[in-house]
Amino acid sequence: MPLPATGPTEPDAFLAVCGHTHLFPGARCRLQGLPDPEAFAARPRPGDVLLRFSDAVATDAEVRTDGPALAVPAYTTAAGTPIDGRAWLVREFAGAGDEVELTIGGIAPA
Repeated sequence: MPLPATGPTEPDAFLAVCGHTHLFPGARCRLQGLPDPEAFAARPRPGDVLLRFSDAVATDAEVRTDGPALAVPAYTTAAGTPIDGRAWLVREFAGAGDEVELTIGGIAPA
């Protein structure tokens, strides 16, 4: 996510914390550190996230507004299970206090 030329700066990527070791339809992730979570939930914008899973494995990912989707590259869980990279549709962005909860839908079409 590019930094603005003037005014307050935002991080290059926001943290997204997931409650599982991988994504699947119905999984939820909490996007943290957004300057205005309610505005983001109402009108998501594309950007980079650091996706941290429940086993402490982290990988770069990208929120896309086409779909909308969460694009995740291939990674390996802490137990050694390889997970293929894919884009997941985001069924819902919901404000949850100072976070935005993403609910994962199905796999995004290629």
